[in-house]
Amino acid sequence: MIAEAQIVISPFGTPLTFFTLTRVCEGVATRLTSVDTVHAEGSWLFTATDDRGETVEVTLVPCGDGVEAWVNRCTHEDQRLDRGEGIGAVLRDGGIVCPKHGSVFDACDGGCENGPAAGSTLLSVQVSVNRGDVFLTDDDYEFDHQGGRDDDEGPSSTSHLRF
Repeated sequence: MIAEAQIVISPFGTPLTFFTLTRVCEGVATRLTSVDTVHAEGSWLFTATDDRGETVEVTLVPCGDGVEAWVNRCTHEDQRLDRGEGIGAVLRDGGIVCPKHGSVFDACDGGCENGPAAGSTLLSVQVSVNRGDVFLTDDDYEFDHQGGRDDDEGPSSTSHLRF
């Protein structure tokens, strides 16, 4: 658990302590980045290992004042949505745009209502925010490193779209 204490003085001059607890799964949560960084850069990519031992890319994207985390793969094809440092994810009107076929996934709920991926939802990864920092709290994923996969395996980033 991550505990955050707030001390408030009662009308009678007595200090009262309130605690906010954030559940941390499997020990200590891993700090990934800050909400400000995700909002400033538009997305933030990291690589994790899932509960089956597979290497998985995950992208953090802005959602309202916070962030959401999604497995970095279009549901229509094995296509990267976030292409990494210097490029990132294409975001438009609160959605993540697939660079290959133009399907747009809602950044906050992962749902898609257009293009070849219509009717599908991105795979979510649980994160939490504490004091402006983003923590990986999903039992099914273990943080490996910032950025994308180190190898050439996995989804490609070829695109037919122009903006």
